[in-house]
Amino acid sequence: MIFRQLLHFDPVGASYVFGCGGKASAAVVDPQLDIEPYLKASEETGMNIKYVIDTHLHADHLSGGRKLAEETGAKYVLHKNADVKYDFFGVQDGDFLDLGNVKIRVLHTPGHTPEHISLLVTDRTRGEDPWFVLTGHTLMIGDVGRTELASNIEEGARDLYHSVFEKLLGLEDHIEIYPGAFSGSVCGRSLSGKPFSTIGFEKRFNPALQRTNPTEFIQFMLENIPPQPDDFQQIRQSNQGY
Repeated sequence: MIFRQLLHFDPVGASYVFGCGGKASAAVVDPQLDIEPYLKASEETGMNIKYVIDTHLHADHLSGGRKLAEETGAKYVLHKNADVKYDFFGVQDGDFLDLGNVKIRVLHTPGHTPEHISLLVTDRTRGEDPWFVLTGHTLMIGDVGRTELASNIEEGARDLYHSVFEKLLGLEDHIEIYPGAFSGSVCGRSLSGKPFSTIGFEKRFNPALQRTNPTEFIQFMLENIPPQPDDFQQIRQSNQGY
């Protein structure tokens, strides 16, 4: 497997390029508006971009996903229920995306937004068990994603509880977590500057995950909410194609 994590600072976020070098197939996840770094990574690694995936319709930055997909001929992937005005390749919970020796399993993880997905990745040259999960703005390092930018805050928090505690925390402790944001992002509180972790470490040290009761978790999500991003409604609508 070839794997690259790209960290961005204006706005703060993380995107990913990974795939199978032997089969020359790659996916790009949560690309920012400037698509040149992804085209350069494709050229440097010799991998063709097969899928461009947005884990959700972002409200803090404009996505380069559609532009990158058009430029490369890749499929642009969103959850099948994404509310958008353009064509895309729709996936749902349990679907698989194939990248040669690399396999992606789609997990529907609503809460931060209704259409949010996470991506559980296996490198079959290493084994048949998953290696890491790309969690977008669902489970991050030191916190979870805010829930009021695309839905009612309490409904979002309730959905997020089920996504985190019933899906993501059901993964084995050694599974690595690669989120879509880190310290400095407005999409979480007290985010770590270390942009990756493991399921086991977050279970033990992430404050949000200590609220194992749904009522306590929802109450936690209603407290200390960060300021909303500037123009977040317009940004999300632009990413929807409105």
